[in-house]
Amino acid sequence: MADNPTALLADAFERALEDIQSRVFTSAPSAMAIAYSGGLDSSALLHLAKIYAEARSIALYAFHVHHGLSRHADSWLAYCEGECRRLGIIFDARRVSVEAGDSIEQAARLRRYAALGELCSKHSAPLLLTAHHLDDQAETVLLQLLRGAGVAGLSGMETVSRAPDLLGNRELVLGRPLLGVSRAELESFVVAASITHVDDESNADLRYARNALRHEIMPVLLRHFPGFEQRIARGARHAQSAQRLLEELAAQDFVDCADGECLSLSRLRQLNADRIDNLLRYWFTLRGMRMPSTAWLAEMREQLFDGKEDAQIHVTHPDGEVRRYRDRVYLTARQQEQISSGAASISFRWNGERSIEFDGFQGRLYFEPAEQGIDAQWLRALQLVLRYRIGGERLKAAQNRPTRSLKHHYQALHIPAWERLRLPVVCTADGRLLFAAGIGLNWCDLPSGKVSLRWEAQS
Repeated sequence: MADNPTALLADAFERALEDIQSRVFTSAPSAMAIAYSGGLDSSALLHLAKIYAEARSIALYAFHVHHGLSRHADSWLAYCEGECRRLGIIFDARRVSVEAGDSIEQAARLRRYAALGELCSKHSAPLLLTAHHLDDQAETVLLQLLRGAGVAGLSGMETVSRAPDLLGNRELVLGRPLLGVSRAELESFVVAASITHVDDESNADLRYARNALRHEIMPVLLRHFPGFEQRIARGARHAQSAQRLLEELAAQDFVDCADGECLSLSRLRQLNADRIDNLLRYWFTLRGMRMPSTAWLAEMREQLFDGKEDAQIHVTHPDGEVRRYRDRVYLTARQQEQISSGAASISFRWNGERSIEFDGFQGRLYFEPAEQGIDAQWLRALQLVLRYRIGGERLKAAQNRPTRSLKHHYQALHIPAWERLRLPVVCTADGRLLFAAGIGLNWCDLPSGKVSLRWEAQS
């Protein structure tokens, strides 16, 4: 690109961006945004995106995230705003705070993407472009390799993806049109086009793993293995292909092993350890949970398969809990411990609403028309109480069925013990049981009518 870096890079950018759009949109979006820090890479992206957007009458936004980690953060914000004003590009910014911890890099990254997602949603920009380039891809793959990552980690960054866990919106598309461009090519473009930019002093701080790799390791690799970045990028594409195959296999295994919202333990046993781990990682991804380590998965497998049949298997994860009940494996979000027996209750009246939300119980109580139910006028006249069970409650599930304990009903319905703790009951003010979540109405001497109750827990 030395002959005419401006024109050549603009052409490469155009081809990459049109490929991104063709893969995720049925028609070109009317608006797009870029992540703009003011540094060299994002400044090059800003000018390339401006050329592209103006030629196609696309609304272009530049979004800046102010972390406050540098004493220059305010001046960078002012610079970016002024540069966008000069170029006629719509600008917006978010201020975020990053607490000191073990990984400021990771915390800042998560806050940055969350803020960028909010800005895209605010301005109805469905496509967010970042300035990640070929060298960034090589650094990412090498870092993951040094950390012992699996195939998913070695896949590096994709040219286009949806990242709802980062951006907080499943409708947003994340594009990296510069992923095939080297840092040297971007530098030549910026010089040739006389583009100004800011310099972040933290990029030279060798305490950060990526900076140490960039400034001390990669120059040595370049001397001994010229062009290694392209080969690493090619390896990442091979890993992406392998990862897609693993995901297809996991999706098929998931269908074969699924038992409602759970997994069948006996069907899982028919798979080898590698396929079980692959399936479990897929399951975690479906639930939006962070990927567990290989060691964690091995320990969980041992507990699930080797624990006694009546053991209460409960394996915790930062984002959830894995439990075993009878022949089923459950993956649930982490929840606070159940309020102690009798500690919480809410008195209320039903005035004909379709439903009533109870935040303290993390759910909503529905009142629905039914062929067989409670008399509505009788129900409206009662002072009702929503509470957790305290023990000893009994319920008649149908007119022709005997009265049984709630525990008996839960066991018959295969409701695990930990779910029972969060299922409330509805009683009259004098303690008469009317309804138990997960089971239904208590048909013991209830005045018949056309209203039924249903409890729906928050997801």
